Amino acid sequence: MGAVLPLLALRAFTETGRLGSLKAAAERLGVTPGAVSQQIRLLEERVGVALFVRGHHGVYLTEAGARVHASLLRGFDLIEKSYSTLESLTLEKSLTISTVPSFAAAWLVPRIGRFSALHPQIEVRVEASAALVDFKRDRVDVALRHGLGAYPGLESIRLMAPVLLPVARPALLAQGPLIDEPADCLKYPLLQDCDRADWMLWLQAHGVQVGDEGRRGMSFEDDLLLLRAAAAGQGIALVQDTHAQEDIDAGKLVVALDKPWPSRFAYYLVSRPETVQRPEVQAFIDWIKAEAANSLPVL
Repeated sequence: MGAVLPLLALRAFTETGRLGSLKAAAERLGVTPGAVSQQIRLLEERVGVALFVRGHHGVYLTEAGARVHASLLRGFDLIEKSYSTLESLTLEKSLTISTVPSFAAAWLVPRIGRFSALHPQIEVRVEASAALVDFKRDRVDVALRHGLGAYPGLESIRLMAPVLLPVARPALLAQGPLIDEPADCLKYPLLQDCDRADWMLWLQAHGVQVGDEGRRGMSFEDDLLLLRAAAAGQGIALVQDTHAQEDIDAGKLVVALDKPWPSRFAYYLVSRPETVQRPEVQAFIDWIKAEAANSLPVL
């Protein structure tokens, strides 16, 4: 090994040549265009030749720059792949799962101990966030998403489709008007989802013609908040059965009217195709499919 290589300058040169733009290279490297320009200037001074010429639409490789750019590009690609391999060696016995807080608290967390008991050698981490996962950026192996299942470029496995149930605090219903049919729910404050859409759809699905009163009431971004508001006696919440079951079993909530309605979306397990091949991920897929099959309603 000879002199210390100017790796930062070589990387700035390689990315600028690949993208044809100092700004684009800076965004790729997470630095300023000025920093990229400075590294290229230092490299040119060190080797004694010009590597780029400026044009109207960006920068272009000189003859000298073009002679070495392809091999440097392959070299940095090989370095990145090798580093990813080193990272995977430390992560291959771990499993990071991302899902929304309500599903994590109401469905996944009460069950995940059974997976760990079956596979004690796998280190499990659950991340609860409403933000969508970027599999290229985030260190997440599996995401459990509530949607329509269209996730381009990703492996998508349908798990279960929950139904919507109207639930409330027992004391609220005991003190208020009787609920014998869906329209009777309008006699109570309605606790709304963030889009104020579920109550309207549920009432219409049961033949109730409803106007603005179907959208009135406090709205909440997450089912956990809806459940807490309902348990506090603030009104009737329309939530997924999988989210409400624990509070129903504990007596904190009761079903106001036994008329469930299938929701438009389902829960999907989503992952990158290459990640699915890992034994740890495949073990989790097999386990959660079995758990979902034992949940009601099932697919």
